[in-house]
Amino acid sequence: MSEKAFDKNALRMEAIRMAWPAVLESFFVTLAGMIDTLMVSTLGAASVAAVGLTTQPKFIGLSFFLSMNIAVSSLVARRKGQGRQKDANEVLLTALAYTMVMCAVVTLICVVFADQIIALCGSNADTHGPAVIYFRIIMGGTFFNVLSLVINSAQRGSGNTRIAMTTNVVSSIVNIIFNYLLIGGNFGFPKWGIHGAAIATVLGTVAAAFMSVRSLFSKDSFVSIPIMRSMHIRPTWETFRSMYGLGSNFFIENMAMRVGFVTTAVIAARLGTNPFAAHQVGMNFLSLGFAFGDGMQVAAVALTGRSLGEGIKQKAIEYGRICQQIGLIISVILAVIFFFGGRFLFSLYFSDPATVDMGVLISRYIMVIVLVQISQVIYGGCLRGAGDVKYTLFASLISVTLIRTLVTYVLAGLLNFGLHGIWLGVLADQLSRFIFLSIRFRKGEWVRLRI
Repeated sequence: MSEKAFDKNALRMEAIRMAWPAVLESFFVTLAGMIDTLMVSTLGAASVAAVGLTTQPKFIGLSFFLSMNIAVSSLVARRKGQGRQKDANEVLLTALAYTMVMCAVVTLICVVFADQIIALCGSNADTHGPAVIYFRIIMGGTFFNVLSLVINSAQRGSGNTRIAMTTNVVSSIVNIIFNYLLIGGNFGFPKWGIHGAAIATVLGTVAAAFMSVRSLFSKDSFVSIPIMRSMHIRPTWETFRSMYGLGSNFFIENMAMRVGFVTTAVIAARLGTNPFAAHQVGMNFLSLGFAFGDGMQVAAVALTGRSLGEGIKQKAIEYGRICQQIGLIISVILAVIFFFGGRFLFSLYFSDPATVDMGVLISRYIMVIVLVQISQVIYGGCLRGAGDVKYTLFASLISVTLIRTLVTYVLAGLLNFGLHGIWLGVLADQLSRFIFLSIRFRKGEWVRLRI
Protein backbone atom coordinates (compact mmCIF):
# COMPACT_ATOMS: atom_id res chain seq x y z
CA MET A 1 0.00 0.00 0.00
CA SER A 2 1.28 3.47 -0.82
CA GLU A 3 2.66 5.55 2.05
CA LYS A 4 0.19 8.32 1.16
CA ALA A 5 -2.88 6.17 0.52
CA PHE A 6 -4.87 7.41 3.49
CA ASP A 7 -7.24 10.21 4.42
CA LYS A 8 -6.10 12.35 7.37
CA ASN A 9 -9.66 13.17 8.39
CA ALA A 10 -10.44 9.46 8.48
CA LEU A 11 -7.35 8.91 10.62
CA ARG A 12 -8.48 11.63 13.00
CA MET A 13 -11.88 10.00 13.43
CA GLU A 14 -10.27 6.58 13.93
CA ALA A 15 -7.92 8.05 16.56
CA ILE A 16 -10.87 9.60 18.39
CA ARG A 17 -12.81 6.32 18.17
CA MET A 18 -9.88 4.42 19.68
CA ALA A 19 -8.93 7.08 22.20
CA TRP A 20 -12.18 8.07 23.88
CA PRO A 21 -12.81 4.74 25.66
CA ALA A 22 -9.18 4.62 26.84
CA VAL A 23 -9.26 8.26 27.98
CA LEU A 24 -12.58 7.74 29.75
CA GLU A 25 -11.22 4.56 31.35
CA SER A 26 -8.10 6.28 32.67
CA PHE A 27 -10.16 9.23 33.87
CA PHE A 28 -12.55 7.05 35.86
CA VAL A 29 -9.71 5.00 37.35
CA THR A 30 -7.98 8.18 38.47
CA LEU A 31 -11.22 9.74 39.64
CA ALA A 32 -11.90 6.64 41.73
CA GLY A 33 -8.44 7.00 43.26
CA MET A 34 -9.14 10.64 44.07
CA ILE A 35 -12.50 9.77 45.61
CA ASP A 36 -10.78 6.96 47.52
CA THR A 37 -8.32 9.47 48.97
CA LEU A 38 -11.17 11.90 49.67
CA MET A 39 -13.01 9.23 51.66
CA VAL A 40 -9.84 8.29 53.53
CA SER A 41 -9.25 11.99 54.31
CA THR A 42 -12.30 11.87 56.61
CA LEU A 43 -10.07 9.79 58.92
CA GLY A 44 -7.46 12.57 59.08
CA ALA A 45 -4.24 13.67 57.38
CA ALA A 46 -2.30 10.76 58.92
CA SER A 47 -4.50 8.25 57.09
CA VAL A 48 -3.98 10.06 53.78
CA ALA A 49 -0.24 10.00 54.41
CA ALA A 50 -0.36 6.27 55.32
CA VAL A 51 -2.08 5.38 52.03
CA GLY A 52 0.39 7.59 50.19
CA LEU A 53 3.31 5.62 51.63
CA THR A 54 2.07 2.48 49.86
CA THR A 55 1.85 4.03 46.39
CA GLN A 56 5.46 3.64 45.25
CA PRO A 57 6.11 0.12 46.64
CA LYS A 58 2.81 -0.99 45.11
CA PHE A 59 3.88 0.21 41.67
CA ILE A 60 7.33 -1.32 42.11
CA GLY A 61 5.59 -4.65 42.69
CA LEU A 62 3.38 -4.10 39.65
CA SER A 63 6.35 -3.11 37.46
CA PHE A 64 6.89 -6.73 36.41
CA PHE A 65 3.40 -6.82 34.96
CA LEU A 66 3.08 -3.27 33.63
CA SER A 67 6.27 -3.70 31.63
CA MET A 68 5.06 -6.96 30.12
CA ASN A 69 1.68 -5.42 29.33
CA ILE A 70 3.27 -2.72 27.17
CA ALA A 71 4.98 -5.51 25.23
CA VAL A 72 1.68 -7.40 24.93
CA SER A 73 -0.16 -4.36 23.53
CA SER A 74 2.63 -3.59 21.07
CA LEU A 75 2.97 -7.18 19.83
CA VAL A 76 -0.77 -7.83 19.54
CA ALA A 77 -1.22 -4.54 17.64
CA ARG A 78 1.62 -5.44 15.26
CA ARG A 79 0.29 -8.99 14.74
CA LYS A 80 -3.17 -7.65 13.99
CA GLY A 81 -1.75 -5.32 11.39
CA GLN A 82 0.01 -8.33 9.87
CA GLY A 83 -3.18 -10.44 10.02
CA ARG A 84 -1.56 -13.05 12.31
CA GLN A 85 -4.40 -13.88 14.72
CA LYS A 86 -2.90 -17.13 15.97
CA ASP A 87 0.33 -15.38 16.94
CA ALA A 88 -1.60 -12.60 18.70
CA ASN A 89 -3.43 -15.17 20.82
CA GLU A 90 -0.15 -16.93 21.53
CA VAL A 91 1.20 -13.62 22.88
CA LEU A 92 -1.71 -13.31 25.32
CA LEU A 93 -1.55 -16.94 26.51
CA THR A 94 2.20 -16.71 27.07
CA ALA A 95 1.73 -13.46 28.97
CA LEU A 96 -0.93 -15.05 31.18
CA ALA A 97 1.40 -17.94 32.06
CA TYR A 98 4.18 -15.50 32.97
CA THR A 99 1.78 -13.36 34.98
CA MET A 100 0.55 -16.23 37.14
CA VAL A 101 4.08 -17.31 38.10
CA MET A 102 5.39 -13.81 38.82
CA CYS A 103 2.24 -12.83 40.69
CA ALA A 104 2.80 -15.60 43.24
CA VAL A 105 6.40 -14.44 43.80
CA VAL A 106 5.60 -10.72 44.08
CA THR A 107 2.62 -11.27 46.37
CA LEU A 108 4.63 -13.43 48.75
CA ILE A 109 7.51 -10.93 48.98
CA CYS A 110 5.27 -7.90 49.50
CA VAL A 111 3.07 -9.54 52.15
CA VAL A 112 5.94 -11.08 54.15
CA PHE A 113 8.23 -8.03 54.05
CA ALA A 114 5.56 -5.29 54.20
CA ASP A 115 6.87 -3.94 57.52
CA GLN A 116 10.40 -3.40 56.20
CA ILE A 117 9.20 -2.05 52.86
CA ILE A 118 6.99 0.63 54.43
CA ALA A 119 9.76 1.62 56.84
CA LEU A 120 12.08 2.22 53.87
CA CYS A 121 9.45 4.54 52.39
CA GLY A 122 9.81 7.00 55.29
CA SER A 123 6.93 6.06 57.59
CA ASN A 124 6.66 7.51 61.08
CA ALA A 125 4.89 6.54 64.29
CA ASP A 126 1.40 7.65 63.24
CA THR A 127 1.50 6.25 59.70
CA HIS A 128 3.57 3.04 59.85
CA GLY A 129 1.05 0.56 61.30
CA PRO A 130 -1.94 1.52 59.12
CA ALA A 131 0.27 1.67 56.01
CA VAL A 132 1.64 -1.85 56.61
CA ILE A 133 -1.82 -3.40 56.94
CA TYR A 134 -3.15 -1.44 53.94
CA PHE A 135 -0.17 -2.57 51.85
CA ARG A 136 -0.56 -6.23 52.85
CA ILE A 137 -4.23 -6.23 51.89
CA ILE A 138 -3.86 -4.63 48.45
CA MET A 139 -0.79 -6.69 47.54
CA GLY A 140 -2.49 -9.84 48.81
CA GLY A 141 -5.15 -9.25 46.14
CA THR A 142 -2.64 -8.55 43.37
CA PHE A 143 -3.73 -11.64 41.37
CA PHE A 144 -7.05 -10.11 40.35
CA ASN A 145 -5.44 -6.80 39.42
CA VAL A 146 -2.70 -8.24 37.18
CA LEU A 147 -5.05 -10.75 35.54
CA SER A 148 -7.29 -7.90 34.40
CA LEU A 149 -4.30 -5.79 33.35
CA VAL A 150 -2.78 -8.39 31.03
CA ILE A 151 -6.08 -9.30 29.35
CA ASN A 152 -7.00 -5.65 28.84
CA SER A 153 -3.58 -4.87 27.39
CA ALA A 154 -4.11 -7.54 24.71
CA GLN A 155 -7.62 -6.26 24.01
CA ARG A 156 -6.29 -2.72 23.61
CA GLY A 157 -3.61 -3.91 21.24
CA SER A 158 -6.27 -5.58 19.11
CA GLY A 159 -8.21 -2.31 18.98
CA ASN A 160 -10.84 -3.16 21.58
CA THR A 161 -10.38 -0.28 24.02
CA ARG A 162 -13.99 -0.39 25.20
CA ILE A 163 -13.64 -3.57 27.25
CA ALA A 164 -10.82 -2.06 29.29
CA MET A 165 -12.94 1.05 29.82
CA THR A 166 -15.96 -0.98 30.93
CA THR A 167 -14.04 -3.19 33.34
CA ASN A 168 -12.22 -0.29 34.97
CA VAL A 169 -15.33 1.87 35.28
CA VAL A 170 -17.19 -0.99 36.97
CA SER A 171 -14.15 -1.67 39.16
CA SER A 172 -14.05 1.99 40.21
CA ILE A 173 -17.76 2.00 41.06
CA VAL A 174 -17.42 -1.16 43.16
CA ASN A 175 -14.41 0.38 44.93
CA ILE A 176 -16.29 3.58 45.77
CA ILE A 177 -19.40 1.72 47.00
CA PHE A 178 -17.41 -0.50 49.35
CA ASN A 179 -15.33 2.48 50.48
CA TYR A 180 -18.56 4.05 51.66
CA LEU A 181 -19.69 0.84 53.34
CA LEU A 182 -16.42 -0.24 54.96
CA ILE A 183 -14.56 2.96 55.85
CA GLY A 184 -17.35 4.50 57.91
CA GLY A 185 -19.36 1.36 58.65
CA ASN A 186 -22.54 2.39 56.85
CA PHE A 187 -25.68 0.25 56.38
CA GLY A 188 -24.63 -2.19 59.06
CA PHE A 189 -21.20 -2.97 57.57
CA PRO A 190 -18.17 -3.03 59.91
CA LYS A 191 -16.31 0.25 60.44
CA TRP A 192 -12.81 -0.72 59.29
CA GLY A 193 -11.39 2.69 58.40
CA ILE A 194 -8.26 2.64 56.26
CA HIS A 195 -8.31 -1.17 56.18
CA GLY A 196 -11.82 -1.06 54.74
CA ALA A 197 -10.49 1.18 51.98
CA ALA A 198 -7.89 -1.47 51.11
CA ILE A 199 -10.51 -4.23 51.01
CA ALA A 200 -12.74 -2.06 48.80
CA THR A 201 -9.84 -1.63 46.38
CA VAL A 202 -9.34 -5.40 46.15
CA LEU A 203 -13.06 -6.02 45.62
CA GLY A 204 -12.95 -3.56 42.71
CA THR A 205 -10.14 -5.54 41.07
CA VAL A 206 -12.10 -8.80 41.56
CA ALA A 207 -14.98 -7.30 39.57
CA ALA A 208 -12.58 -6.11 36.85
CA ALA A 209 -10.90 -9.53 36.60
CA PHE A 210 -14.25 -11.30 36.19
CA MET A 211 -15.30 -8.97 33.35
CA SER A 212 -11.90 -9.19 31.63
CA VAL A 213 -11.93 -12.99 31.63
CA ARG A 214 -15.50 -12.97 30.31
CA SER A 215 -14.40 -10.78 27.37
CA LEU A 216 -12.17 -13.64 26.19
CA PHE A 217 -15.25 -15.74 25.43
CA SER A 218 -16.73 -13.22 22.98
CA LYS A 219 -17.01 -14.49 19.41
CA ASP A 220 -16.04 -11.07 18.03
CA SER A 221 -12.85 -10.80 20.09
CA PHE A 222 -9.55 -10.94 18.14
CA VAL A 223 -8.00 -12.62 21.17
CA SER A 224 -10.22 -15.23 22.81
CA ILE A 225 -10.24 -18.56 24.62
CA PRO A 226 -12.33 -20.29 21.89
CA ILE A 227 -9.68 -19.32 19.33
CA MET A 228 -6.91 -20.61 21.60
CA ARG A 229 -8.77 -23.91 21.93
CA SER A 230 -9.64 -24.33 18.26
CA MET A 231 -6.07 -23.54 17.13
CA HIS A 232 -4.50 -25.57 19.96
CA ILE A 233 -2.40 -22.61 21.00
CA ARG A 234 0.19 -23.06 23.75
CA PRO A 235 2.63 -20.68 25.46
CA THR A 236 6.02 -20.73 23.70
CA TRP A 237 9.53 -19.66 24.64
CA GLU A 238 9.92 -17.90 21.30
CA THR A 239 6.95 -15.65 22.05
CA PHE A 240 8.20 -15.08 25.59
CA ARG A 241 11.58 -13.99 24.22
CA SER A 242 9.85 -11.46 21.95
CA MET A 243 7.87 -10.15 24.89
CA TYR A 244 10.96 -10.14 27.08
CA GLY A 245 12.93 -8.17 24.49
CA LEU A 246 10.39 -5.34 24.72
CA GLY A 247 9.21 -5.78 28.28
CA SER A 248 12.64 -6.04 29.93
CA ASN A 249 13.65 -2.62 28.64
CA PHE A 250 10.41 -1.11 29.86
CA PHE A 251 10.85 -2.91 33.20
CA ILE A 252 14.28 -1.37 33.66
CA GLU A 253 12.82 1.98 32.61
CA ASN A 254 9.97 1.59 35.08
CA MET A 255 12.27 0.63 37.93
CA ALA A 256 14.62 3.49 37.10
CA MET A 257 11.66 5.85 37.21
CA ARG A 258 10.69 4.49 40.62
CA VAL A 259 14.07 5.58 41.99
CA GLY A 260 13.07 9.17 41.29
CA PHE A 261 9.51 8.65 42.51
CA VAL A 262 10.59 6.95 45.75
CA THR A 263 13.18 9.66 46.42
CA THR A 264 10.49 12.30 46.02
CA ALA A 265 8.08 10.40 48.30
CA VAL A 266 10.66 9.75 51.03
CA ILE A 267 11.87 13.37 51.12
CA ALA A 268 8.26 14.61 51.09
CA ALA A 269 7.42 12.26 53.98
CA ARG A 270 10.21 13.85 56.02
CA LEU A 271 8.54 17.24 55.72
CA GLY A 272 5.87 16.09 58.18
CA THR A 273 2.47 14.44 58.10
CA ASN A 274 0.45 17.44 56.84
CA PRO A 275 2.88 18.53 54.06
CA PHE A 276 3.15 14.91 52.93
CA ALA A 277 -0.63 14.54 52.95
CA ALA A 278 -0.94 17.70 50.81
CA HIS A 279 1.78 16.36 48.51
CA GLN A 280 -0.04 13.03 48.19
CA VAL A 281 -3.30 14.75 47.21
CA GLY A 282 -1.31 16.85 44.73
CA MET A 283 0.13 13.68 43.20
CA ASN A 284 -3.42 12.37 42.87
CA PHE A 285 -4.39 15.51 40.97
CA LEU A 286 -1.27 15.23 38.81
CA SER A 287 -2.25 11.65 38.03
CA LEU A 288 -5.38 13.10 36.44
CA GLY A 289 -3.17 14.64 33.77
CA PHE A 290 -1.32 11.36 33.41
CA ALA A 291 -4.66 9.56 33.07
CA PHE A 292 -5.61 11.58 30.01
CA GLY A 293 -2.13 11.18 28.57
CA ASP A 294 -2.19 7.46 29.28
CA GLY A 295 -5.56 7.14 27.56
CA MET A 296 -4.14 8.82 24.47
CA GLN A 297 -1.02 6.68 24.78
CA VAL A 298 -3.16 3.52 24.62
CA ALA A 299 -4.60 4.71 21.32
CA ALA A 300 -1.14 5.73 20.07
CA VAL A 301 0.37 2.31 20.87
CA ALA A 302 -2.45 0.43 19.12
CA LEU A 303 -2.68 2.71 16.08
CA THR A 304 1.03 3.19 15.42
CA GLY A 305 1.71 -0.50 16.04
CA ARG A 306 -1.04 -1.54 13.63
CA SER A 307 0.10 0.93 10.98
CA LEU A 308 3.68 -0.28 11.18
CA GLY A 309 2.42 -3.87 10.98
CA GLU A 310 0.66 -2.86 7.74
CA GLY A 311 3.94 -1.34 6.53
CA ILE A 312 2.59 2.23 6.32
CA LYS A 313 5.15 4.32 8.22
CA GLN A 314 3.75 7.76 7.42
CA LYS A 315 0.38 6.66 8.69
CA ALA A 316 1.95 5.77 12.06
CA ILE A 317 3.56 9.21 12.25
CA GLU A 318 0.29 10.93 11.41
CA TYR A 319 -1.54 8.98 14.11
CA GLY A 320 1.09 10.17 16.59
CA ARG A 321 0.59 13.79 15.56
CA ILE A 322 -3.19 13.53 15.83
CA CYS A 323 -2.96 12.04 19.33
CA GLN A 324 -0.64 14.91 20.28
CA GLN A 325 -3.11 17.52 19.05
CA ILE A 326 -5.90 16.01 21.11
CA GLY A 327 -3.61 15.76 24.13
CA LEU A 328 -2.64 19.44 23.88
CA ILE A 329 -6.27 20.53 24.02
CA ILE A 330 -6.83 18.40 27.13
CA SER A 331 -3.71 19.73 28.86
CA VAL A 332 -4.72 23.37 28.35
CA ILE A 333 -8.18 22.68 29.83
CA LEU A 334 -6.62 21.00 32.88
CA ALA A 335 -4.16 23.87 33.38
CA VAL A 336 -7.03 26.36 33.48
CA ILE A 337 -8.93 24.19 35.99
CA PHE A 338 -5.96 24.00 38.36
CA PHE A 339 -5.24 27.73 38.03
CA PHE A 340 -8.73 28.82 39.03
CA GLY A 341 -9.82 25.84 41.14
CA GLY A 342 -6.75 24.83 43.12
CA ARG A 343 -7.96 26.15 46.49
CA PHE A 344 -11.41 24.64 46.07
CA LEU A 345 -10.03 21.23 45.09
CA PHE A 346 -7.67 20.98 48.06
CA SER A 347 -10.31 22.30 50.47
CA LEU A 348 -12.34 19.18 49.61
CA TYR A 349 -9.64 17.13 51.32
CA PHE A 350 -8.45 19.35 54.16
CA SER A 351 -10.08 21.76 56.61
CA ASP A 352 -6.79 23.07 58.02
CA PRO A 353 -6.09 26.45 56.27
CA ALA A 354 -2.30 25.93 56.36
CA THR A 355 -2.59 22.56 54.61
CA VAL A 356 -4.96 24.04 52.01
CA ASP A 357 -2.42 26.81 51.35
CA MET A 358 0.18 24.11 50.69
CA GLY A 359 -2.27 22.62 48.21
CA VAL A 360 -2.69 25.95 46.41
CA LEU A 361 1.09 26.14 46.05
CA ILE A 362 1.16 22.62 44.62
CA SER A 363 -1.69 23.39 42.19
CA ARG A 364 0.40 26.20 40.66
CA TYR A 365 3.10 23.71 39.80
CA ILE A 366 0.57 21.17 38.50
CA MET A 367 -0.95 23.67 36.05
CA VAL A 368 2.48 24.07 34.41
CA ILE A 369 3.47 20.41 34.58
CA VAL A 370 0.35 19.08 32.80
CA LEU A 371 1.22 21.16 29.72
CA VAL A 372 4.24 18.95 29.06
CA GLN A 373 3.20 15.81 30.93
CA ILE A 374 0.44 14.68 28.58
CA SER A 375 2.58 15.31 25.51
CA GLN A 376 5.56 13.34 26.79
CA VAL A 377 3.32 10.39 27.72
CA ILE A 378 1.86 10.29 24.19
CA TYR A 379 5.28 10.61 22.55
CA GLY A 380 6.48 7.73 24.73
CA GLY A 381 3.47 5.64 23.67
CA CYS A 382 4.27 6.13 19.98
CA LEU A 383 7.90 5.10 20.50
CA ARG A 384 6.99 2.06 22.61
CA GLY A 385 4.34 0.99 20.13
CA ALA A 386 7.08 0.89 17.50
CA GLY A 387 9.46 -1.01 19.78
CA ASP A 388 11.81 1.92 20.45
CA VAL A 389 12.04 0.92 24.11
CA LYS A 390 15.79 1.45 24.48
CA TYR A 391 15.43 5.14 23.80
CA THR A 392 12.49 5.54 26.20
CA LEU A 393 14.67 3.77 28.78
CA PHE A 394 17.46 6.27 28.15
CA ALA A 395 15.06 9.21 28.46
CA SER A 396 13.70 7.91 31.77
CA LEU A 397 17.14 7.21 33.20
CA ILE A 398 18.24 10.75 32.52
CA SER A 399 15.06 12.63 33.40
CA VAL A 400 13.54 10.69 36.30
CA THR A 401 16.42 8.77 37.85
CA LEU A 402 19.05 11.50 37.52
CA ILE A 403 17.46 14.92 37.00
CA ARG A 404 14.41 14.48 39.24
CA THR A 405 16.36 12.75 42.00
CA LEU A 406 19.17 15.31 41.94
CA VAL A 407 16.93 18.39 41.83
CA THR A 408 14.67 17.05 44.59
CA TYR A 409 17.56 16.03 46.83
CA VAL A 410 19.43 19.33 46.44
CA LEU A 411 16.46 21.70 46.69
CA ALA A 412 14.30 19.86 49.23
CA GLY A 413 16.83 17.68 51.03
CA LEU A 414 19.83 20.01 51.31
CA LEU A 415 18.54 23.56 50.77
CA ASN A 416 15.25 23.05 52.64
CA PHE A 417 13.03 24.49 49.92
CA GLY A 418 10.25 22.22 51.23
CA LEU A 419 7.36 21.59 48.85
CA HIS A 420 8.89 24.04 46.35
CA GLY A 421 11.91 21.74 46.07
CA ILE A 422 9.74 18.63 45.73
CA TRP A 423 7.64 20.04 42.92
CA LEU A 424 10.50 21.74 41.10
CA GLY A 425 12.00 18.24 40.91
CA VAL A 426 8.77 16.91 39.39
CA LEU A 427 8.71 19.78 36.88
CA ALA A 428 12.35 19.21 35.90
CA ASP A 429 11.60 15.53 35.28
CA GLN A 430 8.51 16.11 33.12
CA LEU A 431 10.09 18.91 31.09
CA SER A 432 13.27 16.96 30.34
CA ARG A 433 11.29 13.87 29.33
CA PHE A 434 9.16 15.99 27.03
CA ILE A 435 12.28 17.37 25.33
CA PHE A 436 13.94 13.97 24.88
CA LEU A 437 10.86 12.15 23.57
CA SER A 438 9.61 14.93 21.29
CA ILE A 439 13.01 15.17 19.58
CA ARG A 440 13.06 11.42 19.00
CA PHE A 441 9.53 11.39 17.62
CA ARG A 442 10.23 14.20 15.16
CA LYS A 443 13.37 12.52 13.81
CA GLY A 444 11.17 9.60 12.68
CA GLU A 445 13.77 6.83 13.07
CA TRP A 446 11.38 4.85 15.29
CA VAL A 447 9.15 3.85 12.36
CA ARG A 448 11.91 1.67 10.86
CA LEU A 449 12.24 -0.69 13.83
CA ARG A 450 11.10 -4.31 13.64
CA ILE A 451 9.61 -6.29 16.54
